[in-house]
Amino acid sequence: MTTQTTTPDATAAEAPARPARPARAARPNGQWKVDGTTPLNHNEEFKQEGPPLEVRERIETIYARDGFDSIADDDLHGRFRWWGLYTQRKPGIDGGRTATLEPHELEDRYFMLRVRSDGAALSPEALRVLGGISAEFARGTADISDRQNIQYHWIEVENMPEIWRRLDSVGLETTTACGDSPRPFLGSPVAGVATDEILDATDVIREIKRQFIGNPDLANLPRKFKTAISGHPSLDVAHEINDISLVGVVHPELGPGFDLWVGGGLSTAPRLGERLGAFVTPEQAPAVWEGVASIFRDYGYRRLRNKARLKFLLADWGPAKFRQVLQDEYLGYELPDGPPPAPATRPGDHVGVHEQKDGRFYVGAAPVVGRVGGNTLSGLADLLEKVGADAARLTAHQKIVVLGVPADRVDELVNGLEPLGLTARPSLFRRSTMACTGIEFCKLAIVDTKDTAAGVIADLEQRLSDVTETLDVPIGLYVNGCPNSCARIQTADIGLKGQIITVDGEQMPGFQVHLGGSLAGQGQDAGGLGRTVRGLKVPSTEVADYVERIVRRFADERAAGETFASWALRADEEALV
Repeated sequence: MTTQTTTPDATAAEAPARPARPARAARPNGQWKVDGTTPLNHNEEFKQEGPPLEVRERIETIYARDGFDSIADDDLHGRFRWWGLYTQRKPGIDGGRTATLEPHELEDRYFMLRVRSDGAALSPEALRVLGGISAEFARGTADISDRQNIQYHWIEVENMPEIWRRLDSVGLETTTACGDSPRPFLGSPVAGVATDEILDATDVIREIKRQFIGNPDLANLPRKFKTAISGHPSLDVAHEINDISLVGVVHPELGPGFDLWVGGGLSTAPRLGERLGAFVTPEQAPAVWEGVASIFRDYGYRRLRNKARLKFLLADWGPAKFRQVLQDEYLGYELPDGPPPAPATRPGDHVGVHEQKDGRFYVGAAPVVGRVGGNTLSGLADLLEKVGADAARLTAHQKIVVLGVPADRVDELVNGLEPLGLTARPSLFRRSTMACTGIEFCKLAIVDTKDTAAGVIADLEQRLSDVTETLDVPIGLYVNGCPNSCARIQTADIGLKGQIITVDGEQMPGFQVHLGGSLAGQGQDAGGLGRTVRGLKVPSTEVADYVERIVRRFADERAAGETFASWALRADEEALV
């Protein structure tokens, strides 16, 4: 164990006097309402030179015809993102070279394509379209992300017009699925059907999308802007880590509505969102959403990309000032004070069989770390039609929820999911493990994630069967390929951040370990960021060994009813290695 030494600071009496310096002018942060709109970096320049949303016409009329080599650089590495397209990683480049190569050296001639779901119910027809795109244009790939998207790989620009035509035919889109824009929304997978919901937010999400997604006025933000809206008491949309969240509550006088949260985000500078203490009615929600997004557009920091998220503005302003600016400059009226959300009633992944308010059932099913593929999606469409179910929704936990299953067909549906690679009766770690895209396709990644996590799940199902049968709490294992936390590692019971580590003088892929993180919708009373253990790094090949060791220790030492997160935050470091 390493020890730290410190040198006492000189006291004021001991410090030599220094000549006074003239105050320096604060460097502009690129806040449009403070500093003006003159671009302070190339990213801001290309957004002003050509509106990003207009690139779709060039994709359809020029690039799809003339191919990859015809794509202008600012379109390829900038504006394409506004339509859900990123170049994917070239095969064969190891993680140790991720930070040393230029983007053009890392990228392939193929794309990742992100399709928004925004909490919408996917009909069998929509599932069949998604499956067909996977099979015909994406080499069978399709992943459910933890933002309720479908992500494809191996997409060629020549096929984008046909892909968009098919998505349009079933009401799906890729508009602002990436880029400095309003990203896909998180919505409750059980909106409108759950017996215990506070309110159904489906129409609220639909109206915000109708008014503002694709609206040029909000298509040039400082960086990404993430939204979560749910009226379910399980707190199932990870509201603490979004730029804006509307969380279902009941006002004692005004009835059902939303509690307003702003400024959450993870990555390398994690920060949980904060309540503004304001109550928002469903009718006010679109205007409030526009107001918060507009504050970000007008006051967000644009000079440095690593400071260009709403969480940094909220940290400087505080929630009281943020609420006042929202009310005075953007709404023109005051929002009433409101109550906070109650503690989550149960885990928000909705896995298992649950009765709906209409007497039918919804069934939550787990793939392995979000991987579904074209055959799974098309097969699910056939299964829904066979049993007479209504639709399916994606979740913020890389799961699928089937809606409207007739009571006498539930067993048939549950059994029919298994051959598709889905299960409504998952093991503890299949249910609670998530993984980002990783080095297989992502240019930012350092290590493999999906295959590593899948292998760990299989190992742990065998090794820990004696322990997991008796545990009464979930243990979330989230695996991320780089520091950017797409898989929410700081909020996991066990979060793994990919990096190159050195063991006995040899460099190899491995992970830094985060322990004891949580969000309210993960079965915790409140959300919190996890801790790291000094010097603890685990090789990729030893992840299952480490998780088995730490879970057995938790099972032996926990107090009655104690969660893994609570135990990990109080345990001595020696118990966590």
